[in-house]
Amino acid sequence: MVKLGRNMRSVSIVGVGCTPFKDFEEHPETQGMGEGEAFGYAALEAISDAGLEPRDVDFFYHGAANPYLISDSITPNMQVADWFGMRGKGSVHHSEACCTGYVALEQAVMAVASGTYDVVLSGAVDLASTLPVEHMPSHVRQDFPLEVMIPSLDKIYDRAYGRPLDGAFGVSFDNWINEYSMQYDLAPEQIDEALNGLTKSLRRGAVANPLGWYDTTIEQDAAAVGMDSADEYLKSVYNPRVTQYLRVTGFEKKCDGAAALVVMPTEKARALGVPHALVEVLGTGASAVEAGLVHNEHWATSIASKQVYKLTGVSPDEIDLFMCNDFFLASEIASAEECGYLPRGEAWRYAIDGRTAYDGDKPINPHGGRCNFGHAHGASGLADIYEAVKQMRGAAGATQMAQIPQTTFLRGFGGSQNVRCQILRTVEA
Repeated sequence: MVKLGRNMRSVSIVGVGCTPFKDFEEHPETQGMGEGEAFGYAALEAISDAGLEPRDVDFFYHGAANPYLISDSITPNMQVADWFGMRGKGSVHHSEACCTGYVALEQAVMAVASGTYDVVLSGAVDLASTLPVEHMPSHVRQDFPLEVMIPSLDKIYDRAYGRPLDGAFGVSFDNWINEYSMQYDLAPEQIDEALNGLTKSLRRGAVANPLGWYDTTIEQDAAAVGMDSADEYLKSVYNPRVTQYLRVTGFEKKCDGAAALVVMPTEKARALGVPHALVEVLGTGASAVEAGLVHNEHWATSIASKQVYKLTGVSPDEIDLFMCNDFFLASEIASAEECGYLPRGEAWRYAIDGRTAYDGDKPINPHGGRCNFGHAHGASGLADIYEAVKQMRGAAGATQMAQIPQTTFLRGFGGSQNVRCQILRTVEA
């Protein structure tokens, strides 16, 4: 076991919970749910998964990417506590765009490692497929059109000194994969094959996952429109390019969802006899690069990954599973190499060959990732952690990796700026 800094305690994840990642208004299990109920659903599942009761939790963190726009609320942590038996308990709300779920883990771990609290819950929720109706109960929702979403995006840029929205936002989607293609002299067709390969693998994982958005594979989608193969479909008018490289299937599938986890000191968890294998958080690397800067994601990932490897002493060849925020799909290829999980200049081949699928030899996002499992903005990082913990317990169901991973690398990225790189490892019995 490791100590997270001087005089700090080892901390393990002991419970996880996750709602379906769906359109809550359309899905029968979640119809009529508001943010409080969704957060409570994930929180109570995580608490129960740890073999605890709400009264055992000392403090909780509440995350959401944009609560004012998407939830019509301020200080939402105070508004959800009653939903899972935490009235009167200390809490705080935080928001780091799509990196919120990874920051949720970082903050919970440090609160326990420091000795401030013994049992901490950390969760996040976003109903990202719809918008609230002002002054109505939170489960009453309306459509979330692009004309509402697009004007809000410039809020993530430094408008005083950075590039304007129209010069930065579209560029950011292709920025890193374009750099990658030039570095390794790859033709656009090779990048296209790689991204389509990822889509096929990730969709299979999402369809097999009962919490995921999709229920049809790319092969089934192709057959439904009279096409002979997934490759034909992915290169057709049904999947057009919307940037230089990325097609429709290479972007996030916006949805509703919540996820949560519970952490406590590793020794306390052992003493309590927590009913699962313990997953220790070895450390976090953190960086943030302003959104309007070229290569912001690359820079921040490089900085944070080096930090976490130095902090933990883990080497890249020890990583069994790579989880990555891929709300535009090209991130998987580039970040997997930058974090040392796949060889430099080779990730695109792994993607084409299907080796990054849940049943491949180098899995990335077995649950399907943002473009296929679904992207509930701030909650998605915690859904990644939920999946990683399930895989490390050997309890991931139909998408369980053939070899149960012992060490997982998490690469969180959000709002074109924040990056967290974290390493999890199963505690030996």
